[in-house]
Amino acid sequence: MKIIDILNVLYDFAPLSLQESYDNCGLIVGDEQLETGKVLLCIDVTEEVIQEAIKKECGLVISHHPLIFKGIKQIVPRGHVERTAIMAIRNNIAIAAMHTNLDNCISGVNKRLADRLGLKHHQVLQSVEGALKKLVVFCPEAKANEVRNAIFEAGAGQIGNYDSCSFNLSGTGTFKAGSDTNPFVGNIEQFHQELEIRIETILPSYLTHRVINAMLKAHPYEEVAYDLYPLDNAWNGAGAGMVGVLPQPLSENDFLKVASEVLQIPVLRHSPLRNKKIEKVAVCGGSGAFLLPMAKNANADVFLTADIKYHDFFEADGALLMVDAGHFETEQFTKELIADILREKIPNFAVLISEVNTNAVGYYFK
Repeated sequence: MKIIDILNVLYDFAPLSLQESYDNCGLIVGDEQLETGKVLLCIDVTEEVIQEAIKKECGLVISHHPLIFKGIKQIVPRGHVERTAIMAIRNNIAIAAMHTNLDNCISGVNKRLADRLGLKHHQVLQSVEGALKKLVVFCPEAKANEVRNAIFEAGAGQIGNYDSCSFNLSGTGTFKAGSDTNPFVGNIEQFHQELEIRIETILPSYLTHRVINAMLKAHPYEEVAYDLYPLDNAWNGAGAGMVGVLPQPLSENDFLKVASEVLQIPVLRHSPLRNKKIEKVAVCGGSGAFLLPMAKNANADVFLTADIKYHDFFEADGALLMVDAGHFETEQFTKELIADILREKIPNFAVLISEVNTNAVGYYFK
């Protein structure tokens, strides 16, 4: 199977347009047109992971963290990033990353973390902005249902838990067909008036080409009149972090015990205990301290994330319990998430999960 076809399955789930501006998601090393029969999944790409891919004859390695994150000017075997890339290139192994696009996907990293902690009634903690567009198209009344349904089937018209959302208004369209045209209605070189429907709907920006192509294919006119507007609305269909509720309230100590067991981490750093029940839980896999204000606004009882700095713990300010559960640990389920996506969409394809522990952090107990 071609590497690009494998990656497109993941891009359909977590579009690259959802990645943060600083990120480097997608194919990083290799030729997308090459074919492979196996893929190896990991959190971090290391030399050991590439050696495992060679041994298991995997032509593609998909990681969560991008191998090349910051700019590099030379590919010489001095650092671990360059050595890993060189080893992959020499052995014709492609490397791709699903990082913040998968973080910001509503069914992505944070949804999987929330599920593992037993949370229900999930909501995005910080919705993305500027990710929506409004489509307005004018269509002859007789074909309005056909065009509208094509737009919906392409993914437009979703507002929260409602789909097929649109606004429709009747009016009169006018035109005069030129000599080189083949009009669906009216006659060449004659002014024509047609009863038309103005169809308005909303769509995520990453679906623009798909929706427009579906609309144009279904529309009977040679020249389709339509408008596309960028929107500033926040979109709860994607974003950073997630908040949900536990099936039943827990004490702070019991919650910390559950988190430690689920994440298999022996040590949890946290802000001072408040001796309050934990019911509403905010999470963000990886470095998520920037979401503390949103966790407070959501009235969360606890905010579980990673890479919390010393002074960040003061910002909890008694409003909630802040827990640092480790970067690797809070993102460890990403491998199984990617595996589930690929196995569902490509059932006869070999999807392997790396056996290499790439966690760069160890724990010492005296």
